[in-house]
Amino acid sequence: MSKREKPQVEVDPGPTAGEKRGMAPADVAEAPVTPEEKIQALEAEVEALKDQVLRKRAEFDNFRRRMERDRQNTWNDASADIFRSLVPTLDNLERALKLAAPEDPLREGVVLIHRELLALLESRGLTVEDPTGQPFDPERHQALSQEPVPGAEPGTVVETLSKGYLLKDRLLRPALVKVANDAAGPKSGNARERVH
Repeated sequence: MSKREKPQVEVDPGPTAGEKRGMAPADVAEAPVTPEEKIQALEAEVEALKDQVLRKRAEFDNFRRRMERDRQNTWNDASADIFRSLVPTLDNLERALKLAAPEDPLREGVVLIHRELLALLESRGLTVEDPTGQPFDPERHQALSQEPVPGAEPGTVVETLSKGYLLKDRLLRPALVKVANDAAGPKSGNARERVH
């Protein structure tokens, strides 16, 4: 070797990326995929996506129904509050009609106002309940007193002191009533006692 020639040094390039991950150099390249395998993989992916879409659609439908139900309940609650506040007005108009003399010129105006207000409220779902002659129902009536009434079946409403009001199926105010009891039974001393 002459002075001008340098010795050739072999440099080790080190491990390849595949070897660093524990793979043999032959494993680094992807194994060839057949078209049938690729189609099956794509079909499985499509089915998984379809399932996801169907689940999301069902969740959204449930959410929409729940929101609609909540909106309707809120509307019903607000309506019930308004109707409940109008019930005393109806009571006052009925009291005015009972006290007004038939020849009083204002009576006709009160009759018209009462009739129009009641028709409007009934068109929106209000039901007026006068349970006189019906069996007492503690869910819809409040007994203010009990008394023996000849010819009346015990547990029957014999007089309605204030009518009951319902908005669709919601009780706004129970009817305030007198109930017939058995003449041999004890008399009610408490005017607020409810009959069961």
